[in-house]
Amino acid sequence: MTSLKMIDIAVNCTDGMFKGLYHGKNCHVPDIATVLNRAWSAGVDRIIVTGGSLEESREALAIAETDGRLFCTVGVHPTRCNEFEESGDPEKHYQALFSLAKEGMQKGKVVAIGECGLDYDRLQFCSVDIQKKYFEKQFELAYATKLPMFLHMRAAAEDFCEIVERNKNRFTGGVAHSFTGSALDRDKLLSFDKMYLGVNGCSLKTAENLDVMKGIPVERMMIETDSPYCDIKNTHAGMKFVKSTWPSKKKEKYDQESLVKGRNEPCLVRQVLEVVAGYKGLGDINQVSSTLYHNTCRVFFPQDLDAAADAMLSGHNETD
Repeated sequence: MTSLKMIDIAVNCTDGMFKGLYHGKNCHVPDIATVLNRAWSAGVDRIIVTGGSLEESREALAIAETDGRLFCTVGVHPTRCNEFEESGDPEKHYQALFSLAKEGMQKGKVVAIGECGLDYDRLQFCSVDIQKKYFEKQFELAYATKLPMFLHMRAAAEDFCEIVERNKNRFTGGVAHSFTGSALDRDKLLSFDKMYLGVNGCSLKTAENLDVMKGIPVERMMIETDSPYCDIKNTHAGMKFVKSTWPSKKKEKYDQESLVKGRNEPCLVRQVLEVVAGYKGLGDINQVSSTLYHNTCRVFFPQDLDAAADAMLSGHNETD
C-alpha cells in the first residue's frame, strides 16, 4: 500500500455486522478491532463513527474513546426522529443530545451534529412533518455547540435545501453524506458555500451516478464508506476504476485475514478514492487524496489546519 492519507467520514461502527450479527443470526466473533487495523494499514488516518440516535450516539462516543484516530457524531437520523416524541419529553431529549455533544467535545471526540436530515424514501419509519420538525431542531444543536453538520438527504432535495437555506447562518459547515442525488440536487447543495458532498459506493453505482459525481469539484468533496453498507459491487459502473482489492470470504466461513463478502469496511474507502480519481481522469491520486483530506480537516478538524499553518509559518520564520 502507498502512503496515501485518507479520512473515512462515515463508518457505522455500532452496526451489528461488526459484532458478527447478520439479520439476528450470529455468524462470527465481534471483529471491529480487526476491521480498524485493516483500515489503518490501508492508509486510513482517521474515521468518523456515525451516531443516528441518542443511544447510538452514546455508543459511538464510547467506541471513539478507544482509539486516538476515532471521532464521532451526535444526532438523530431522519428515520428515527420519532424518538423525540416517544421519549415523552422532546425538549429533555434535545437537552440529553446537547449534554452528550458537549461531553464528547470536551473529550475531543465529537466533531459534528448528525446524522440528521430528511429521508422521504423511508416514510414508513417517520412522517415528513416529524422529520422536518426535528431536522430543524438539530440546527439549534449545531448553533449551540458551533459544530459542523453531518447530513442525510434522500428523495427530499427541495425541503432539505429550504431548511438548510433558512438555517444557513446557524452552522459552520457540513457534508451531505452518501450523496446519491441528481445533477440538479448536486448543484442545489453546492450553491451553499459551506456544503460538501460525501461520496461512497452508493454514489458510484450507475453511469448516471458517475456523471453526477464528475460534476462535484474535488474541492467540495469528501469520501466515505458508510460501512458496513454501500460497498462497490462488481455490477456497479464504478467498479472498472477500482485498483485495490482484498480477499473476501462468506460470513459463514469467517476468517479474520479476509473481508466478509458483502460487508463494507473502512479500508475500502481507498476504492472510492480510486473511482473518483479514475472517472474524473485525474492521474495524480496523491493530489486528489490530499485535497479530500484537506477538505475534511477544514470542516471537521479545523484545529489541525491551524496547527499545520502555524508550523509552516514558524518554519518560514526560522529560515528568514
